[in-house]
Amino acid sequence: MFDYDDQNIFAKILRGDIPNSTVFENEFALAFNDIQPQAAVHVLVIPKGPYVSLDHFAAAASPEEQVGFFAAVSEVCTITGVKAGFRAIANTRGHGVQDVPHFHLHIIGGQQLGRMLPAG
Repeated sequence: MFDYDDQNIFAKILRGDIPNSTVFENEFALAFNDIQPQAAVHVLVIPKGPYVSLDHFAAAASPEEQVGFFAAVSEVCTITGVKAGFRAIANTRGHGVQDVPHFHLHIIGGQQLGRMLPAG
């Protein structure tokens, strides 16, 4: 269920094969600006390990990897100044419209965001 494709674009970015606009990096994660931003701030945070999705990361990453990843998320929020609020999104597999099969968290903010789904 969690077969990792090491030829995905984020794996290539981690190897240095494709450049990125780095916002923050630590031992366990890399954060960079999205090339198609959906808001004033749109940063992707990816673990350096070969994890396909959020549930894969939660099940298989070591505690150190998980803490390091979320420390990177915290640093990104500080660096980008999303104090008024932000959205953290992890699209997962087909129904979740995951485009790249490497777990990544979108940090989106820097402006007033609309509702994700209609209130109801």
